[in-house]
Amino acid sequence: MTGIRLTAPAPGWAIDADVVVVGSGVAGLTAALRCAAAGLDTVVVTKARLDDGSTRWAQGGIAAALGEGDTPEQHLDDTLVAGAGLCDEEAVRTLVTEGPDAVRRLITTGAHFDTTDSGAIALTREGGHHRRRIAHAGGDATGAEISRALVGAVREAALHTIENALVLDLLTDAEGRTAGVSLHVMGEGQHDGVGAVRAPSVVLATGGMGQVFSATTNPSVSTGDGVALALRAGAEVSDLEFVQFHPTVLFLGADSEGQQPLVSEAVRGEGAHLVDADGVRFMVGQHELAELAPRDIVAKGITRRMHEKGAEHMYLDARHFGAAMWEQRFPTILAACRAHGIDPVTEPIPVAPAAHYASGGVRTDLRGRTTVPGLYACGEVACTGVHGANRLASNSLLEGLVFAERIAADIAEARPPRTEPADAPGDTDAPVPLLAPEARTAIQRTMTRGAGVLRSADSLAAAAEELEALHREAAADADGAKAVVPGVDAWEVTNLLLVSRVLVAAAREREETRGCHWREDRPDRDDAHGRRHLVVRIAPDRTPVVHRTETAAFPPVRPSD
Repeated sequence: MTGIRLTAPAPGWAIDADVVVVGSGVAGLTAALRCAAAGLDTVVVTKARLDDGSTRWAQGGIAAALGEGDTPEQHLDDTLVAGAGLCDEEAVRTLVTEGPDAVRRLITTGAHFDTTDSGAIALTREGGHHRRRIAHAGGDATGAEISRALVGAVREAALHTIENALVLDLLTDAEGRTAGVSLHVMGEGQHDGVGAVRAPSVVLATGGMGQVFSATTNPSVSTGDGVALALRAGAEVSDLEFVQFHPTVLFLGADSEGQQPLVSEAVRGEGAHLVDADGVRFMVGQHELAELAPRDIVAKGITRRMHEKGAEHMYLDARHFGAAMWEQRFPTILAACRAHGIDPVTEPIPVAPAAHYASGGVRTDLRGRTTVPGLYACGEVACTGVHGANRLASNSLLEGLVFAERIAADIAEARPPRTEPADAPGDTDAPVPLLAPEARTAIQRTMTRGAGVLRSADSLAAAAEELEALHREAAADADGAKAVVPGVDAWEVTNLLLVSRVLVAAAREREETRGCHWREDRPDRDDAHGRRHLVVRIAPDRTPVVHRTETAAFPPVRPSD
């Protein structure tokens, strides 16, 4: 344990449970439903409303070997290739073999996927897949449909939910084992202010951390809260340097910040072409799959062409789809484009890469267990080893499903007893100094400049120094009149700074180009030294400590394993 906690008031209220699940996306709600079905008293904590997580923004679909002629082995091969030598093959095999049945159970929960005239699930292709294996719903509204079904099931099961609540820190007992979480309810819902849910099992399903960058496809709630909580609790994170930048995000201008509209990879899967201003298909010849190469390759191809042409964006041309196909297959994307004055039916769509998905996160084993006893993680907040250096398109929803079910099974089998937290948040001698909320923009711009699609030793060193300056400034201000008042904005930006510092520390250590980590000063992949994972923890003095694994395999999360 680190003894590090956010500066926050002590909890003014508490409730008891067997399990607390933090997050309401596909991973969190699946874990909660399975835990409740096993007879465990389960509480769901979510930062906004139940249906406001990242899952509902997923457009493309969920990948699984459901089609005729497709097999889990083929899905495994495509995943390993996309992961650029850093996937844990056992984790991937678990994903692809358990995935089809997990999707079928999702359907029995109430999710409705698009079907063919014969009634079979309609499947499409996305980047890196050699088969049509992406199940979708509402054309391009898969996440919204999955979220609808799971939220409906949670409400039908009458699970205890706490909405509009920002999780703060992990509670632990005298033995260092998980004893619950502290949280702050943001003015709405059942409780007010800082409280606690005391439970011997905590499942982090808090989603991503895209808000560390200026432009992202992630919703505003994706501020890395789960990764930051885990780090402060002493857990290890891994592969955080591998941030996937989605190649085709609607370009709204060079100064546009915050959540940007995504143009799903499924548009390319159905035959759209990437072109420059002269109409040249620049991905042809760069990869055997051209526009359907893995995302890191397409993002690099777009960025390289932008540099060659001195352009701020490229174009996605799908005019040949016609109005009927756009309206039936991609109604959400069509509406988003038209809302910004672009009609894909008659003109190419301006696109550029933006931060999209964290391939790394809190390190877990195949049962979702982290290095802190009683703390689990699943979904985008976790690093299961499935994604390696670059997530294969549409594997994220499947990973959330499969590993959430595994976590629930492990908790139901273990059924650890409830214990008392050893101390209350706010009583620690060394609370983390909080940043002023206005530092958020400074962090995002630093990360975009120094640790975005293109990185180098110089850019990362500059980013590290700027982040450390913010860190030192907050520490200096904490003892004086400038001390920041605890609150949601301050807690979020403090989490963003911690996650950014760790990401940059790992990116500086990885002196090669691999997957979605692109070092322009080290353009080659170095398998002799680079096929290793970078595992990071936070020392008690809040310094990131980076450890390189001895092989491409993860060490066990428990010394006895």
